[in-house]
Parts: sequence; C-alpha cells; structure tokens
Amino acid sequence: MSRSTRKRLSARKGAPVGRRRSLPLRFLLPSLLLVAVMTMLMLRGYVNSEILADHRVSSETASDQVPSEVHESGPVLDTRGDRVTSLSVPDDSIVLTFDDGPDPTWTPKVLDVLKKHRAHAVFFVTGTMASRHPDLVRRMVDEGHEVGLHTFNHPDLSLQSKSRIDWELSQNQLALVGAAGIRSSLFRPPYSSFADAMDNASWPVTRYVGTLGYITVVNDTDTEDWRRPGVGEIIRKATPEDGKGAIVLMHDSGGDRSQTVAALDRFLPAMKSEGYRFQNLTEALDAPSAHTPVTGVDLWKGKAWTFLVQASEDTTDVLVVALAAIGVLVFTRFGLMLVLSGAHARRVRRKNFRWGPAPVTEPVSVLVPAYNEAKCIENTIRSLMTSEHPIEVIVIDDGSADGTARIVEDMGLPNVRVVRQLNAGKPAALNRGLVNARYDLVVMMDGDTVFEPSTVGELVQPFADPRVGAVAGNAKVGNKDSMIGAWQHIEYVMGFNLDRRMYDMLRCMPTIPGAVGAFRRSALERVGGMSDDTLAEDTDITMALHRDGWRVVYAENARAWTEAPETVQQLWSQRYRWSYGTMQAIWKHRRALVERGPSGRFGRVGLPLVSLFMVLAPLLAPLIDVFLLYGLIFGPTGKTVAAWLGVLAVQAVCAAYAFRLDREKMTHLVSLPLQQILYRQLMYVVLLQSWITALTGGRLRWQKLRRTGVVEAAPGSVPRQSAEQTSGSERRPVG
Repeated sequence: MSRSTRKRLSARKGAPVGRRRSLPLRFLLPSLLLVAVMTMLMLRGYVNSEILADHRVSSETASDQVPSEVHESGPVLDTRGDRVTSLSVPDDSIVLTFDDGPDPTWTPKVLDVLKKHRAHAVFFVTGTMASRHPDLVRRMVDEGHEVGLHTFNHPDLSLQSKSRIDWELSQNQLALVGAAGIRSSLFRPPYSSFADAMDNASWPVTRYVGTLGYITVVNDTDTEDWRRPGVGEIIRKATPEDGKGAIVLMHDSGGDRSQTVAALDRFLPAMKSEGYRFQNLTEALDAPSAHTPVTGVDLWKGKAWTFLVQASEDTTDVLVVALAAIGVLVFTRFGLMLVLSGAHARRVRRKNFRWGPAPVTEPVSVLVPAYNEAKCIENTIRSLMTSEHPIEVIVIDDGSADGTARIVEDMGLPNVRVVRQLNAGKPAALNRGLVNARYDLVVMMDGDTVFEPSTVGELVQPFADPRVGAVAGNAKVGNKDSMIGAWQHIEYVMGFNLDRRMYDMLRCMPTIPGAVGAFRRSALERVGGMSDDTLAEDTDITMALHRDGWRVVYAENARAWTEAPETVQQLWSQRYRWSYGTMQAIWKHRRALVERGPSGRFGRVGLPLVSLFMVLAPLLAPLIDVFLLYGLIFGPTGKTVAAWLGVLAVQAVCAAYAFRLDREKMTHLVSLPLQQILYRQLMYVVLLQSWITALTGGRLRWQKLRRTGVVEAAPGSVPRQSAEQTSGSERRPVG
C-alpha cells in the first residue's frame, strides 16, 4: 500500500493525517497521579515489610555437616576463603551489638547513652529500617560506631534461596549506601545465636555469604533483652565471666526498649570501672574498618533510593491525614443531613404549616431555554399544559438548528410563546425570557424536563413569605432503567435532595437546580439577572441572591423529571461543567467571606460548606477505595474491610432515609455499593480535571448533552419512559 493511499484511508476514517491519537489530558494526568500514589503506597508496603516479607522461622535440625571447629570457635566467622577462620574478642574488651534498628524512638536513646559514656558499638541494621530512618544510620557512622547488615526484610535465610539471599543483602547495602554513603562487610543473620548453635540449615548460608565477601558475626553473650526481663537481669546476662571479652547481643528496635536503655546506662560505667573497653568489632580485633566509602553512580543510586522511600513515607502520611479528613467530612455531612433533613421534613409536613398568610394563586411565567431540544421539547411543553396552576410558557430558542422552535409553534397551544435568538448561551436565553415574561413569579426549567400537574403550584407556594427570593424544586431522574441511570437516581435522591433539605435549614442553599426552580423577577433584577461569568449559572445566581439578603428554600413536593446522561462520556461532560462551574462561582463570590450582613453570613457559612462538601470531599473520597485496595493486599485485611463496610453502611442508612423521605422504592439501592465505588473514581477524575483547568487558567466551553426524549408525561401524572425511545436505536448502552 502506498503512502498516499494510507493517507486517504486515514482521512476517510476521520483521523488526522500524520498525527497519532494521544491520550486526552483529562485521562492522562489523573491516571499518572493515581499510578504515582499507588507506586508510593507499594514502596511503603515494601519498606515496611508488608510485601515479600517472610516471617517463617526454621526449626532446629541436625548439625553433623557443620565442621567441629565452628562449634568450638568464636562468634566471628570468616568464610571468605577456602578455610574457615573464627575469631573471638580479646579479654577486657566488650563489643556491644544492637539488632533490628534503627528505631526512631529507641535508637537515639541508645546513641545518647553510648555518647555519654564514650563507648562504641556495632549496629546491625535492616534495610527496611535504614531506608526509613537514614539520618540515624548517618549518626551512627558520624559518631564512630560500626554498621553491619541484618538483611532487608529480616527473613530466616536458612529457608530462602540463594537469589533471595542475594537480593536481601544487595537491598540492605543499597539502603546503607543511601543513608551513610558506605558499604559494610559485617553481616549478622536474623534469628542467629551462638556459634555452637550452627546447624545444617544455617551453616550453608554462612558459607555462601562468605563467598559474597561478608564476615558473619553471631554472639557469645545474649542479654535476651527482647523478653524485657528487667534491668538487673539484662546487666547480669551482659556481664562476661572472669574478665573475658564478649560480643553482647542487644536490640534497639522491635518494641519497648526502655529496659535496654536503662541497663546500658548502668552497665557501661560499671564495666569501665573494671577495666573493660567498649569498641567497634574491627577496633577490638585490630582489623581494617568494615566500612568502605561509596562514590559515583552507586552512591547516587543509594541516595535516590532513600529519597524515594522518604517520599513514600511522606506521601502516605499525607494520604492518612487526607483519609482522616475525608472521614470527618463524610460523617459530618451525613450527620448534618440526617438531623437537619429530618427536621426540615417535620417542619414542612406539619398539618398547620403555611409559607404565608395566604396561598399563592397569581399566574406564573415558565421559561424554557432550548437549544436543539427537538427530541424532548414536545414532552416538556405537554407536561406544562397539565399544570394545575395558571401559567404562561415562554420557550426561548437559543439558535437551535434542529427545528425546536418550529415544533413548539406547530403545537398551537394557548399561552405558549416562542422567542427566537441567535445562539448566545443559557444565561442569555433566560435573561431574554425574563424580559418577555408577564408575571413577577418566574419558573425556570430545562428543555428535557417534564413537570407533574402540581409542580408549578407547589414550587411557588414559598413566595407567600416575602423574604423568599428563590425556590429549589425536587429534581428526579426519569430514565433510571439503566445502571448509570439508577446510580444517578440514587445521587439525586440521596445527595442533592438531602443536601437541599440540610442547606435549607442552614439558610445557605448553594444551587437552584436548572431543571426546576422558581424566582421573584424583582429579586433577579436586583442582582443583575442571570450571569454568564460561570458555567454554573444556577449556582452563581443562587449565591448572588443569598448575598443580597433573600431566602432560598426547598419545596419537596415540586417534582420534576429530567433526562439524566445515559453514557459515561455524557455524565463526565455534565459533571465536569458542574464542578468547574461551582469552583468558578465560589471564586466569584469569595468576597462574601469578609463582608457583613447577609452576604457575610453566607460567605462564612455557605461557602465553606459548599467548598468542603461539594469540592474537597469528592476529590478525597477515592482514598477510601485506595486504602481498601492497599489493606486487602498488605493487611490488616479484616480491619480494612470492616472499616470500608462501616462507611458503606453509613451511606446505606443515609440513602435509605433519603428514599423514605422522598417516598421512593428501595429496590434501586441494590446498586449502591457499586455506585459508590465507581462514582468516587469518576468524581475524583472530574474534579481533578476541573482543578487543572482552573489552575491553568483554561476556560471550559458549554457542552451540549445528547438527548433522546426518553422521559415523557404519562396519564396519571406519573412520568414514564417512552417505549419507542427505549427500544429504538437512539439509546446507547452504558459507557
């Protein structure tokens, strides 16, 4: 195939010629961040012995294959050559050795005591602890102590393969290089004891590590301080007999080492007074230092390793704090919703509850902004024609190219007018409708929404209170037969409507939904009408009304049925616009934080709640699932699953309560666990993309969702989904 032919085929498929399709930034950046977080968590699990850790300990075996001279030798075994050489510490010398560190609590105390009494010691460090606390290893070396290897993850090497032994030692050395810039030739096997305890399982390990250039150091005086037998007992066991030299085993990590520190502080001066010297191993043996300085590439590899480990520790600490924050936010929000939504329901459902001295009966103007709503507009208008409250309907056609205006005009319905304008956006269309409206009370709805006969009447009743400037209705999902529709149904009932009840009680409702809301025209005129400063004009105008001193309330019986996005891509576009628009609105009205009067009250109550519950909480919520995955892999699995199920149980209780308040069937809650998991990830990516857009100064364009007209008014005022639309080719599967 020629190059020109390939170009023609590529052009037919709609692909740009000569350009590869790249991963969209909205997927790439969140994916990279998620991979980075998971990598940091994996690294943390690795250096905390949660990955590849082997806690098995071999049982005693025969020792017939161990040379007899080893059993009778000293605690220092040199198997680097063909012959086995064993050494003991000279008389009047004590080599203190500390295993399993460095520990951030106890190692500094041990070092302080050694420094106080001018004594040196040997610290056999594990790679995991040295990687996490490199400053302590540097201090050991700087203060003249010797450092040896104790493997990376502290496994019993007699149960490991040669490749695992190689890996344990090389990783231990890498941590040592990164921490102090040195390598060490001293090695102590985990779970080791005296030389005469060497058996057929441990002896091959000793021979093998000798071929790698290491000297094996066991001990001949075990204090058993890990048992915490008491300070006096530790001192007794650490004291050599008859002035002999000794290699004394102690621990500076692995638990409470207060007895070890106290014993050390008494033991050192007591033994010095008897003529003992406390030296490094090579000092006591009059041998070259076990430390070899590292330079060049190997040094930078070690430094890079410790840097990454520290980054993983810091990242995990930040994530733990963020997880605690999301826990507080989630439970605070749920607590407020449960308490305040219940109070709201009891208040508005009292038999003697009235919004004002008399019901509102004056006519209402209903504004329907429409842009390419040919599939939905007829259902919308016909639902309005069943209204029990007197209305006029104004359809503002915002430059539709699909005949939306003509469809409405051909219906020939009374009290329905069409106003045409060039495409200018939803805020401009609503302002155009306000200019043409006859009445002071104005209802706004979307062109894909249907009302029940009582919706308008219920929506305007709060205006009997002259302090009310706007009313939020009860928006519901009409197309909830699909999985993604059912998830949004749960979100609308549980999240939006419980939130509106809560915000109503707190007098700081942030948003009048575009699908069903009502306003006093005089209130709108006082704040300058609908603005196109943000992509969330409904949130923007609601905040402006709060700042102007108007009350914004929720009318639970003013139900509207809207067509929710039916694919993940459409849902993404909608929520991206919502979240970015909400951020814009918060930023636009930020001065309310420092103002006085109604504006200041909203700024210091409403804006923080909106920022915490609608921006920060969804952004951090995926951490719940990240730590669930981490806990399932690394443990503790039981506690992790229990905590996650506890959060889900609280969500389920709130969801069930919300469904009960809205008199909805509970069957849709079956999909709640899956909804919570997947929605959290979607909202995380959407909000992260919104943050990126905001921080980079980008401006998001209006994104028209593809409509199918699937929600229509049915007899009995119960919205149903059109069978024709449901079965037709216009509907796409989820995703």
